[in-house]
Amino acid sequence: MTITKKVLMLPGDGIGPEVMRQVQRVMDWMAKKRDINFDVTEGLIGGASIDAHNNPLTDETLADAMAADAVLLGAVGGPKWDNIPFDIKPERGLLKIRKEMGLFANLRPALVFDALVGASTLKEDVVKGLNIMILRELTGGIYFGQPRGVEERDGVRFGFNTLVYSEPEIERIARVAFDMAMKRNKRMCSVDKANVLESTVLWREVVERVAKEFPEVELSHMYVDNASMQLVRNPKQFDVMVTTNMFGDILSDCAAMLTGSLGMLPSASLGAADETGARKALYEPVHGSAPDIAGQDLANPLATLLSFAMMLRYSFDMGDDATMIETAVQNVLKGGLRTADIMQPGMAKVSTTVMGEAVINELNKLV
Repeated sequence: MTITKKVLMLPGDGIGPEVMRQVQRVMDWMAKKRDINFDVTEGLIGGASIDAHNNPLTDETLADAMAADAVLLGAVGGPKWDNIPFDIKPERGLLKIRKEMGLFANLRPALVFDALVGASTLKEDVVKGLNIMILRELTGGIYFGQPRGVEERDGVRFGFNTLVYSEPEIERIARVAFDMAMKRNKRMCSVDKANVLESTVLWREVVERVAKEFPEVELSHMYVDNASMQLVRNPKQFDVMVTTNMFGDILSDCAAMLTGSLGMLPSASLGAADETGARKALYEPVHGSAPDIAGQDLANPLATLLSFAMMLRYSFDMGDDATMIETAVQNVLKGGLRTADIMQPGMAKVSTTVMGEAVINELNKLV
């Protein structure tokens, strides 16, 4: 029986459309070889939506996102839109879709493929075998707290933001993190700044309370400044890390570069489970829109393909198919093919299109 899943594709800006085309090729392959069809709707977000509608996320696109089984996004932003009003900048569309879909848990794996150990700027013994999962709280904290703004007080301008978390917000991200740790190596590090910030004093208290429900998980705490140092000193000490919105934004990018290239890393943003167990979810590569290489068939599509694999695993319960795509990516890298961002001496430099074709060829061998 053919399985059909409803997917909203948001290619976005810069290299987004190019890398998304390679996902469409894998979807087409799955329809032929795996009897799995994807009912794909394509929409605009970010700069592309601004150009068409003067709005980074229209109500129509948001409605399509809410109706989809999952959303796959390319990238948003670029210098073209640097000088437009703040409230309609491309990134506002991304923040809005996360907020409206209730996507509070951002999953950012930092995984070093054996074939790419040499691409990291860290020593091989530090990063070989690295496999960290960072969970970033995505809809609260200082990025969304009120009050916020820029105002004049007695002739002096002040900029201000509010870092605020409620117990339920902390509890739900902690529970997702503990669930993830149970499926991995049963170790979790909660990152905060409880020696300075009252909001993360509460964060630590709630995480410790939730920990009682998961006695098998070894829980540790670390201040964010130490965590940033430890990520480059001894990253393999970590398994699952959970932290606030802003800290997670910073630490996950730091962890990403341990792997050698942002072009290799996927991410998932998940909402709360409904009565059937289904969650709203958005999947996107960690890399940005890379406007300097957009339209040149140079971008690395592997992070987007791995994001699609995360979609199969977390939204559609298709773990075998997800593993097959991940294995195909590993085999392509073992075979020596590289896009420019991960190019190494003695390897073959290829285009976006050729890299996508190579993944399809490996899938044909695996099926």
